[in-house]
Amino acid sequence: MNATSPFDAERALSLARETLTIEADALLALRGQIDGAFVQAMQAMLDTRHRVIVMGMGKSGHVGRKIAATLASTGTPAFFVHPGEASHGDLGMVTPGDVVIAISNSGESDELNAILPPMRRLGITLVAMTGRPESSLARHADFVLNTAVQKEACPLNLAPTASTIAQMAMGDALAVALLDARGFREDDFARSHPGGALGRKLLMHVRDLMRGGEQVPRVPADASFSATMREMTSKGLGATAVVDGDKVLGIFTDGDLRRMIETGADLRAMKAHQVMHPHPKLVRDDALAVEAADLMEQHRITSVLVVDAAGHLVGALNTNDLLRAKVI
Repeated sequence: MNATSPFDAERALSLARETLTIEADALLALRGQIDGAFVQAMQAMLDTRHRVIVMGMGKSGHVGRKIAATLASTGTPAFFVHPGEASHGDLGMVTPGDVVIAISNSGESDELNAILPPMRRLGITLVAMTGRPESSLARHADFVLNTAVQKEACPLNLAPTASTIAQMAMGDALAVALLDARGFREDDFARSHPGGALGRKLLMHVRDLMRGGEQVPRVPADASFSATMREMTSKGLGATAVVDGDKVLGIFTDGDLRRMIETGADLRAMKAHQVMHPHPKLVRDDALAVEAADLMEQHRITSVLVVDAAGHLVGALNTNDLLRAKVI
């Protein structure tokens, strides 16, 4: 390695821009290399009742791990097996009927080629993702996905750069086409990402977040004003339901209190049914939490009462509950 030369900012910017240009050109060229083999490989993955196993060495292995993760999260059961480890026992993870995606830009990876014969004897379907359709890997494969690039973005044309971008993009193309063919939808995606923002929005229901039982502020219609205020204060929601049994008659909120004070009304002599706001906004306990958030945002309210299918009061929810659950 030569001694470090003075940093040249203009050269660095030029190389960065050239890298992006080379890799973008490689992706555009890849569009023309997708052919019937892509559809056949995709059909094999749709038809199998087994798994999709992705293999690759070096940088192709890192790409393979990402492809396997993307497939698994979009409805295609998949995992990564390291070719080197496969030669020492992990080949037992491959079973008859599996579809194997083997990734190698040269198609001559020693570790991959060493396990091709025993894998073929298992009765797997082999999909080669390679930059050399005439390679040993391609000759063993049932279907070949051509990821050849004109040149690497590396100035030495050695470090895998454009070629790994092409492999990654081909994997994404497979995943997207497969999820569409499977009818994979947002709620399916959410089920495989329960800890993510989309999972919280599409899987979490009001009943999962609402305050129930004794935590729900409620007073009968004939409750005194002081009793109504005590209930609001003790439950800490800034509102209380006014009920007839479990039937919601109305709601009284901090905002209602401020507005009534401004009118000069003698609140101490009033009953709950006289100060309540009738016909409050309600949300079902089986509604998605994000629907409750939308309701509160639309009507500019911070709390909402929760009812069951029969219309009985079962809970209460406010924006702080939604914020804690990261729904909003």
